[in-house]
Amino acid sequence: MSPDTNITMREALRLTRAGRLTDATAVLQRGLASPGAAAPRESTASACPRPVERLQGALPGLPDVISAPGSPGAARSSSGGAAARAAAAPGGEIRHLTHTEHAGTRSYDLYIPASYAAEPVPLVVMLHGGKQNGSEFAAATRMNEFAEQHTFLVVYPEQSRAANNGRYWNWFSAADQQADAGEPAIIAGITREVMRDLLVDPTCVYVAGLSAGGAMAAVMAATYPDLYAAVGVHSGIAYRAAHDVGDNLIASRLAAGDITGQDAPITTCSAGGRSYTRTVHRNRDGIAAAESVIVHGGGHAWYGGNPVGSYTDPHGPNSSAEIIRFFLQHQSPATT
Repeated sequence: MSPDTNITMREALRLTRAGRLTDATAVLQRGLASPGAAAPRESTASACPRPVERLQGALPGLPDVISAPGSPGAARSSSGGAAARAAAAPGGEIRHLTHTEHAGTRSYDLYIPASYAAEPVPLVVMLHGGKQNGSEFAAATRMNEFAEQHTFLVVYPEQSRAANNGRYWNWFSAADQQADAGEPAIIAGITREVMRDLLVDPTCVYVAGLSAGGAMAAVMAATYPDLYAAVGVHSGIAYRAAHDVGDNLIASRLAAGDITGQDAPITTCSAGGRSYTRTVHRNRDGIAAAESVIVHGGGHAWYGGNPVGSYTDPHGPNSSAEIIRFFLQHQSPATT
């Protein structure tokens, strides 16, 4: 089949609606892992308005970072030991924990920066892509380095092979697209467990992900809008949508009704030599409520990433820097 991510997602959704979940999973495993022609990547970001409208085929409002299909060499394997060392390199504490509740059990890694002290800090939930684990994703994104720079906690929930043999989050399953059930309940439970056990600012809780993890991040934004202040979707899709990836993410955010203006798109070159186009949508207070970043000529990989991790691209723009920049501009108006 075509390596194009949109086609892969569309076919997976068709099979899911037909009740063929095993076939849908197989399509995702083949399609998202296959190298293909390079294509523009998009990243979108948006703050979460309240109440959040739920529109069919649209993400209800939060931040996203999205990229597209794979290019040859974009996916890179890593040894578990090297990834673990890279994840720990920034110098903070890494705790390997397990969360259990009515919806199931998942392991997760928690990164506590050395700069963490006795006061509430932001929390970033990072959802890995298929065929990854928490250590690989931490290494690939360098997010722990940014946690040290800006003093926030990072949690990396891990998909189990029992739930999905390829370690894909089951974002395409109807049972995993609603609050208080399935994987959304487990991820929200992990988030709340960290908030309970450490000092977390409840107005600064964010969720981001890559590929299938990006799609699940969109699900979390839709199902728990009062828990997360913003969401980053990198190479993922909108809630219950499997086509028109970037347009749906932005359009669904704009549908919330509080966007009053749009900055003119600006195309610039990153330090790595790639051009990218940023479009900012602002709310009535002039705040950037949604951003899209289209990276031209990239692959299905995390930009600015560490080659020790899997699915990384060392060239910019730096995805982690862009996501954190956007996140730290936004706070939830309500505590949970």
